[in-house]
Amino acid sequence: MERSGIRQEPVDKWILKPVRKFISNSSTSGILLFSSALLAIILTNSPWGTQFQHIWEHEFYVGYNQYMIKKSLHHWINDGLMAVFFFVVGLELKREIIAGELNEPRKAILPLAGAIGGMVIPALIYAMFNLKGEAAGGWGIPMATDIAFALGILYLLGDRVPVSLKIFLTALAIADDLGAVLVIAFFYTSEIDVDSLLSAGALLLLLVISNRMGVRSTLYYAIIGIGGVWLFFLMSGVHATIAAVLAAFTIPANTKISGEGFVLQVEGLVEDFKKAKTNNKPTVTHEQLHVLANIRDVSKLALTPLQRLEHAMHPFVAYLVLPVFALSNAGMKLDAGLGDMLLSPVVMGIFFGLLLGKLIGVAGIIQILISLRVAQLPKGMTGRHLVGVGLLAGIGFTMSLFVTDLAFDDEFLISQAKLGILAASLVASFAGYFVIKWASKRPGIKEEK
Repeated sequence: MERSGIRQEPVDKWILKPVRKFISNSSTSGILLFSSALLAIILTNSPWGTQFQHIWEHEFYVGYNQYMIKKSLHHWINDGLMAVFFFVVGLELKREIIAGELNEPRKAILPLAGAIGGMVIPALIYAMFNLKGEAAGGWGIPMATDIAFALGILYLLGDRVPVSLKIFLTALAIADDLGAVLVIAFFYTSEIDVDSLLSAGALLLLLVISNRMGVRSTLYYAIIGIGGVWLFFLMSGVHATIAAVLAAFTIPANTKISGEGFVLQVEGLVEDFKKAKTNNKPTVTHEQLHVLANIRDVSKLALTPLQRLEHAMHPFVAYLVLPVFALSNAGMKLDAGLGDMLLSPVVMGIFFGLLLGKLIGVAGIIQILISLRVAQLPKGMTGRHLVGVGLLAGIGFTMSLFVTDLAFDDEFLISQAKLGILAASLVASFAGYFVIKWASKRPGIKEEK
């Protein structure tokens, strides 16, 4: 028995506790993501490379008779599994807009301006290298920042960086995700089936009305959101991941009990539990069970459905969805022509777009706003930290690979894009890490907790 009174069983000590510690480590998801990408490259270039690539080409069917959807495993991962990732992105976006760093114009202006600059400049740099042909359609690839990777690198530095820097990068990456979603919706959408889109819109309206009427069941939103909105978007031609973001915005973000009311209710129930009869056995009495059920119900009322879903789904996304996506998308053939490929316009456009474009777009635009006294850096942050953030924003990876699949059909262009993304993300990771580490060693910049 520990001081808390909780019995520590062998399974708690040797399995559950280590797993929870692993999952709670903020850098773990980024390391796992990179490891999955590295494994995909190794397997693609191994003697089993052909078999590995064929795994993702297996086709699966969903539906019945004429209502049948047939897609390869690769497409189900990108259109289906990644919709879960975008759903969590939508939940994070709504939380930040309602009560986070994007809630107040004064707080939001820097991350929003940085996100816009960090999308426009990389796209322009890419376009300079790829003015025409199919390659020109890849301008959206260097526009996105991989939030999991960027934050993972930052959290490797631990307490050496100010808390305000972590919050700022989170807000910047989430604003960047919003921009990426809009780019996908408006520029990487195929022919639109209006009837399917209208059906999806009707179901979204139903979810909004349900929210206003006080429906809080996450299962209800899941059934209509996935079984209806996502499916109709999939058939409409608009990328299905957009449905996930829109569905996330319909999830209730309010509690049904105030913090003060929650404390009073729980204190009363704790007193009831103390007074309840005990049976001095491993099981609780019926009276105790009733009190515990009430505590669970009150606790549920004190947590918003939005935050409950985000908290529950984050490990699933970080430790399953994104690694599987990397495994199925990051594989690329490394052959004798690698040197020539490095100098191709697509690779150069993506590499310099992510590495220099993000740095100039994020740090440059923000520095201009600060010089004009339109806004100021959060407490504890310095100009050197800002340079580090601009470099970390150059880690495109997940979102860039995702846009690559939408932008190109030609396998050679896709391979070039992957090479540019991986090279830029790797350099940005190390450069951002060491710049922020160096900046955080300087006296007088660490924020007090």
